[in-house]
Amino acid sequence: MSRKNKLAVGIMVILGIAIFAYESRNLNFTQLHDTLLHLHWGWLMVALLMMLLSWVVETFVVQIFVAGEHDHLPFREALRVPLVEQLFNAITPFSSGGQPAQLVALMQSGVEGGRASSVLLMKFIVYQFMVLVNFILTIFIGFNQVASRFGPLAIFIIFGFIIHVVVIIGLLMVMYYYKFTKQLVHLALKPVGWFVGRERRDTMEAQMATKIDTFYAESLQLKKEKGRVVRAAALTLVQLLLYYSVPYFVLLSLGVSGVSVVEVIVLHVMIVMIVSLFPIPGGSGGAEYSFKTLFATYVASPTQLILGMLLWRILTYYLGMVLGIVALALVPKKRNSNT
Repeated sequence: MSRKNKLAVGIMVILGIAIFAYESRNLNFTQLHDTLLHLHWGWLMVALLMMLLSWVVETFVVQIFVAGEHDHLPFREALRVPLVEQLFNAITPFSSGGQPAQLVALMQSGVEGGRASSVLLMKFIVYQFMVLVNFILTIFIGFNQVASRFGPLAIFIIFGFIIHVVVIIGLLMVMYYYKFTKQLVHLALKPVGWFVGRERRDTMEAQMATKIDTFYAESLQLKKEKGRVVRAAALTLVQLLLYYSVPYFVLLSLGVSGVSVVEVIVLHVMIVMIVSLFPIPGGSGGAEYSFKTLFATYVASPTQLILGMLLWRILTYYLGMVLGIVALALVPKKRNSNT
């Protein structure tokens, strides 16, 4: 890990500690101690298991896309990919570092650079579609509940939905209207030249054209390998459901009863959508605020709510950082693609 990345990890940990210190300023620590003594550790272990299983399922997705006639990625090496992704998603704005980090992890395992880029692009497409499917389902199931109780957050949720829809529309346009999309990009970038200059605009257009060409080539591959895509999509759906269920088991560990797992999953999907809009790595601040706001109706005690938020954040954010650092340190031996 570079010095810059170590600094980013340190900053995010300090920021997390500061946020929880601020949220805990009015806590009754005697009550907190009592809550910890009566914590249902079995349910907390189930929450931990759900989080770990979500990464295991994502590992299977990586293996599905890497697998070829003469290519296979062992489970141990494939597992490094989602874990390294978790680390760099956590320390970069808008999770922008996850994709490059996965590319490096695959190449360290002996996957050729072009092939690795192809794998990650297909994985990204499938993931985005499954996130959208989950979000659409949860909007139909629980958006009225969120909108009626938490008006301001509903605006963020709608904005997040619009962004994801735009991304999906862009992907579909490249897949099915390739030439038209390139012409559209050319026209859209013309006004940009008025502000940044023609030379820089041409450079930007060339870079975007390269990305569009690459994505279009991979989309043709996706269309040919429908069986592989369907398997990866099904596993990605399972992966997301495992991840979204973590707060439910955290609530059970706090002794909160009478909570619907479907309702909790809906709320967690909404939180993830809100967090994705915050430029701060990991959505720090926004994630904690969203959790407190959405789950306050289920947890009457402020002490339990803060503890639940801390446990949820450790499992879904800081655990990934720790395991990602471990995975980054375990660099695999180079292998041939036909081994």
